[in-house]
Amino acid sequence: MENFITLVGPNRAVEILGVRLVGVNAENGIKLLFTIAFIILVLLVSRLVRRYASRILKGRDEHFIFWVRQGIAVGTSIFLILGLVSIWFDDPVRLATGVGLVTAGLAFALQKVITAVAGYVIILYGKTFNVGDRITMGGVRGDVIALGFTQTTIMEMGQPPPVQNAEPAMWVQSRQYTGRIVTVSNARIFDEPVYNYTREFPYIWEEISIPIKFDADYHRAEHILLQIANHRTVSISSLGQESLQEMERRYFMKRVDMKPKVYYRLTDNWLELTVRFIARDFGIRELKDQMSRDILKALDEAQIGIASTTYEIVGLPPVRIKRVPP
Repeated sequence: MENFITLVGPNRAVEILGVRLVGVNAENGIKLLFTIAFIILVLLVSRLVRRYASRILKGRDEHFIFWVRQGIAVGTSIFLILGLVSIWFDDPVRLATGVGLVTAGLAFALQKVITAVAGYVIILYGKTFNVGDRITMGGVRGDVIALGFTQTTIMEMGQPPPVQNAEPAMWVQSRQYTGRIVTVSNARIFDEPVYNYTREFPYIWEEISIPIKFDADYHRAEHILLQIANHRTVSISSLGQESLQEMERRYFMKRVDMKPKVYYRLTDNWLELTVRFIARDFGIRELKDQMSRDILKALDEAQIGIASTTYEIVGLPPVRIKRVPP
């Protein structure tokens, strides 16, 4: 064995059967073993800290738990990088040269990965979105359930009928979960806008349109729509006022009326009444279902029918009927 592997020269380079291996010596071998032990130790400590933090923070706000986990992950990564640099680069000149070569290689070979990591930094410090937010990112709509260094994990949701044909196509005709979990690269924030339904103002405006005949009692129909919308959204409107005031304080925006309102639109076949109201970002389908049931019942009691498309025949060509003898 001594003749098979030998250590030669002042640097004690490894030589196998008389062939000297470049860059392989006793010192580097010790550094390699120390590196492996260091990585294992840091990962074990990080795992223990995460487990201990989960026990302590059990029952706390999910956003706070998310930031604690992100802090542990970032701290672990920084500690690993600093430790590996300290082990392998004891000479500042070698460190500068190595960092330059590694940076150039990474910039060329891992462009998308670097962009994704940069997107991760922008998402965290720019507060683009957080875990639990309902967003649209990279063509995917849903709730953020995890955020990593390179990817964002989204629980996909469907979309209402007016945008049912938008990409990607959905079979769920509402803003409810489809059951698919989608991962999107963090780099997409540099290429496409990110739509956030919940950041700082967890409410959205919704509408329900009802067509009625032109000769129907539209004043009564408007009163029914407003009464039901106020009944179902009165608590939501009062809560939304506080969030709206906070947005006005932080951003340049005008005051918006939170109360329900009915709008008229004339068509060729009917009068369309649209009630506009505010709703929470979650539970919209249940709210609209309750309102729709109340509206149908109230219109039926008021004997106001919902209109449908009609056709008027203004003329017919002459018809000749000829009897054929048997």
